[in-house]
Amino acid sequence: MATSATLAMAAKARELRAEGKDIIGLSLGEPDFTVPDFVKEAAIQAIKDDYHAYTPVDGYVELKNAIITKFKRDNDLVYTPSQIVVSTGAKQSIANLAQVLLNEGDEVLLPAPYWVSYSDIAKVAGGVPVPIDSGIESDFKVTPAALEAAITPRSKMLVYSSPCNPSGSVYSKEELRALADVLVKFPDIIVVSDEIYEHINFTDAHASMAQFEDMYDRTVTVNGVSKAYAMTGWRIGYIGGPEYIARACNKMQGQVTSGANCIAQRATIAALENPPSKIKYMVDAFKNRRKLVLDLLAEIPGIKTNEPEGAFYVFPDVSFYFGKTIQGVKIDNASDFALFLLDKANVATVTGEAFGSPDCIRISYAASEADITEAMKRIKTVLS
Repeated sequence: MATSATLAMAAKARELRAEGKDIIGLSLGEPDFTVPDFVKEAAIQAIKDDYHAYTPVDGYVELKNAIITKFKRDNDLVYTPSQIVVSTGAKQSIANLAQVLLNEGDEVLLPAPYWVSYSDIAKVAGGVPVPIDSGIESDFKVTPAALEAAITPRSKMLVYSSPCNPSGSVYSKEELRALADVLVKFPDIIVVSDEIYEHINFTDAHASMAQFEDMYDRTVTVNGVSKAYAMTGWRIGYIGGPEYIARACNKMQGQVTSGANCIAQRATIAALENPPSKIKYMVDAFKNRRKLVLDLLAEIPGIKTNEPEGAFYVFPDVSFYFGKTIQGVKIDNASDFALFLLDKANVATVTGEAFGSPDCIRISYAASEADITEAMKRIKTVLS
């Protein structure tokens, strides 16, 4: 198992800050907002109400009901309590799925770029990651033809995110339908749809694979409150999916962590029961920051960008700089480029190699406009 590239870069940035360096962190996907007051108040009330005991492995009934209501309201998906499992973050949800569904040698289809942890989560469960390439020209979305070409008799799972981490790409309903038309020919493949960035969507039209009747019984929808509600440290994620898969995840989780934190679960009930309009101020701010970072990157020669439609990342192609020597440093790949920016510009990003796209780096704009502006200024200066 490799170390998460995003966490490794964040740790390196912290070390340099501790040494007194002025590092601007654009590596972590962590909103810089505080948790909404109505969520904090629910957590405080839970403490006052003396919630302290072990929780049900698959989550409080009240939270599962709130998740069911959210799925129906936001996604037009109908689930029952037995189809829901609450976990310690969406990352654990995905790890549970890999452990219960994959046997040794099973292939996991990963439309690239993909979130760094998908690959190693699959490997730990005995799976074999199979990247499906895409590029900036297609807005980092895979085509139905590329998907079908990657499928073999060993293919067991497809894992994708929309909006996507790291590219910010959003698959439309029509694009998902086209992929589903391929998948219906291969009924043994389970789809894991990671929708953690659902509400940070600038298209105003989120689509879920499970909304298609012929995909519902073989799709697991993963979500959580870390990104949209700025609740990264509260560690609450959840799935909705076929009951037999939910039962297996419940069994797996019962032997690993048991139920998620009681106070965080009570707070999540409040988060999900409120309409998404309550967090629109954060989404609006991210949209403004997207424009800012794209405008500033456009001023830097050799950096190629597209316009991401969601999440809070840009994923520029920096291959123009490969093979060049800048300030005495030879840059051969995206990892060299990211380390160069950290060392010479004091800006932390993440190499695209970790996401299956070796020509790119990931820049998170889940930071203040002042930090984004200063970071882009530093990058422009060192590359000039």
